[in-house]
Amino acid sequence: MSDFKKHDLRGWDPDNEDQWASEGKSIATRNLWISIPALLCGFAVWLYWGIITVQMINLGFAFERSELFTLTAIAGLSGATLRIPSSFFIRLAGGRYTIFFTTALLIIPALGTGMLLQDPNSSLWQFQILALLSGFGGGNFASSMSNISFFYPKKIQGYALGMNAGLGNFGVTTMQILVPLVMTFGLFGGDPMILKNASGTLIGKIPAGTETYIQNAGYVWLLFLVPLAIAAWFGMNNIRDDHVSPDADSAFGGFLKIGGMLLIGLATSVFGLWLMLPASVGGSGLMLSKWLVLPIVIVLTLICMKLIPGKTQANLKRQFKIFNNKHTWAMTVIYTMTFGSFIGFSAALPLAIKVIFGFQHGMIDGVMAHDIVNPNGPSALMYAWMGPFIGALIRPIGGKMADKFGGARVTQIVSVVMVCSALGVAYFMKAAYGSMTPEVYFFPFLILFILLFAATGIGNGSTFRTIAIVFDKEQTGPVLGWTSAIAAYGAFIIPKVFGEQIKATTPEYALYGFAIFYGVCIVINWWFYLRKNAYVKNP
Repeated sequence: MSDFKKHDLRGWDPDNEDQWASEGKSIATRNLWISIPALLCGFAVWLYWGIITVQMINLGFAFERSELFTLTAIAGLSGATLRIPSSFFIRLAGGRYTIFFTTALLIIPALGTGMLLQDPNSSLWQFQILALLSGFGGGNFASSMSNISFFYPKKIQGYALGMNAGLGNFGVTTMQILVPLVMTFGLFGGDPMILKNASGTLIGKIPAGTETYIQNAGYVWLLFLVPLAIAAWFGMNNIRDDHVSPDADSAFGGFLKIGGMLLIGLATSVFGLWLMLPASVGGSGLMLSKWLVLPIVIVLTLICMKLIPGKTQANLKRQFKIFNNKHTWAMTVIYTMTFGSFIGFSAALPLAIKVIFGFQHGMIDGVMAHDIVNPNGPSALMYAWMGPFIGALIRPIGGKMADKFGGARVTQIVSVVMVCSALGVAYFMKAAYGSMTPEVYFFPFLILFILLFAATGIGNGSTFRTIAIVFDKEQTGPVLGWTSAIAAYGAFIIPKVFGEQIKATTPEYALYGFAIFYGVCIVINWWFYLRKNAYVKNP
């Protein structure tokens, strides 16, 4: 017999068709449609640095381009790392308390970013702190997906999770469209700044000399975050059954657990940055490789979580059983291919368009120059939203295709498309970065990039289906959170790789590397789920 109080659900079983038809579907739908816009705002706040940094260049902020790439990378690192503890929030604190608290936390970076952008003399370290805190929005994906997985029956998990992730990922597109528009007028007052270079919006270019209100890029999200936090508090539910959230009996206790674990993620993110940065900017001076630092950050985060005393430790120990399952590791790699690529390219594409196509590239006095403004260059703010828009829009379709044809088969097809698209993007990127007229290569580059985004979206939906079938009810949520945590490091790795390769004048090498990785994923997906004696046949 079900026991569905106003906010606490007991006896929840979405696979029970009678319960689903009588009460379950309407409750699940309500939670989903509050979860989606909250997740959308999380993505927007996490990734708005890709647009803000382009406008900072246009306004003449006194930072090097490589320094501006660090803002997207820092947000990417913290957002991914915060997903690790966020993967386990639902069992510890409950869905209602988790979504309310994590949505409310986004107010801090949104407000702080708006305040800093009002002053062009704000220092780089101040922006870096706000980029770090923007990672709250990245972390929210893990807890949101884990939460929704418990509300829906297995037979439509691909669709439900695709809707939550796909429409939630519209935060990237929404941000890339909304932020340039709200910067054109004094929505929140304050003094405007004057564009030194032409900017752009969805509806056209804005010439140099125009007033702009860059601070609105942060402030505008307060209009959505406050009502969404209220909606989460009054409209969402905790599932109090033993396999979901048995300990979600206190809001304040839940907030303390979530806050403490988020502090662990922030601390290990800062430690990772310290290992990578030179001493001149407050780092260790070791300047360790990102490929060494990321495993250190991940392992250190898990170790610190294991040291949490009391009942929380026992609860986490139970959830950590996912790491004994070989499918956890296979799906982590495959999911990184799809979502990691989507989120990383979303973060890096606007600035990459600006740097590669917004400047002319040619020999001057025997030296290759890359700093001549291209008067015919495309506006990054006019085009960068298209790829994330397609990738997010098509994700629920990928989930439905996987529900019909099998997740692994759909994933395999899109993996091949991703290899081919990445190689095509690399070709046109190389041609553009060595040309005085890079704009002639822009539309082939953009079309192939959009195709790459579409493939990541379909593949992301298909991997949700695979995870939901391969793992049992208790493990599905934590696995979704964990795989999304590791995949989210794409938001750190991809902007950083682009920045490094652009500095080395070989941006195409970044795409060659990604294409090789996609090839490895093809082999893993085939071995685990498609070969004759696969562990689970085409889940």
